Amino acid sequence: MTDIKKLLGAKISRIRKEKGYSQIQFAEMLGLSTNALSIIETGNGFLTAETLEKILLKLELEPDELFSFGGLKSEEELYKNIIKNLETIKSDRAKLVIIDKMLKIII
Repeated sequence: MTDIKKLLGAKISRIRKEKGYSQIQFAEMLGLSTNALSIIETGNGFLTAETLEKILLKLELEPDELFSFGGLKSEEELYKNIIKNLETIKSDRAKLVIIDKMLKIII
């Protein structure tokens, strides 16, 4: 069985970092101690409904975005999914050109 606390905590941590907030900054924004935020992000404890609402607000997320865990796939799963999607467009030159340009930007 999947540990929802660990998945949720990891996602909160990842999105917080993507938004550029340190753990100290984000804890202050939420009115929590750094230790309390750390406990949530490591999945060693769960958040209250009030804290959940604050996290959604501060990270500018809808509840379904936070509770969707598709973004936590392994590198192998992500790679296979990319290849599968590329197979579906291999005859579409316009889409391949766009993807080629995107790859040049990120690689």
